[in-house]
Amino acid sequence: MTQGNDELDSLVRRRIRALRVAQGWSLEELANRAHLSQSTLSRIENGQRRLALDQLVTLARALDTSLDQLVETGTDDVVSNPMIDAAHSQMRWPIKAEPGLTVVRQRMTDPPPENPARMRAHPGREWLVVLSGTAILLLGDRRLRIETNQAAEFPTMLPHAIGAESGPCEILGIFDRDARRGHQRGDDAEEANRPSQ
Repeated sequence: MTQGNDELDSLVRRRIRALRVAQGWSLEELANRAHLSQSTLSRIENGQRRLALDQLVTLARALDTSLDQLVETGTDDVVSNPMIDAAHSQMRWPIKAEPGLTVVRQRMTDPPPENPARMRAHPGREWLVVLSGTAILLLGDRRLRIETNQAAEFPTMLPHAIGAESGPCEILGIFDRDARRGHQRGDDAEEANRPSQ
């Protein structure tokens, strides 16, 4: 084997053990799930037995992961910088492993709209956590108060709007592709309808 293959071999063995331990499973439990003997699994984890593709596929399934994830080595772009949207007081980060997802950090100072016609509905899902302050989430006919460290998750086909309660608040949201597009279209429409000064 080449040095690169030795490193991959070692990484996969450590990953198998780490995934097993994270599940709280003994060698015997994972061996039973993967239809291997306990001694075979122990030798695989300890590097005393070669890694066979069929065993890796079986172990990946038993560990509820894919073969690709089990042997993945790409860690080149670990750190990413935000894209800053000053007009909307937002920072956005794409999630490389899930291209449809975007993380958004936003500071809000205005309360949610009083006019229900200003609530948005569009395909997708959103998840958000309040980092500081208190947010008000209007969701359909409900008014929800979300305090620091509380989170909300909802389908965006429900008419919704969010704003701050009595002072600034900061949120971190995760939007799927459809939800992000829905908000971009809504922001563009608001900009077009805003009176010129």
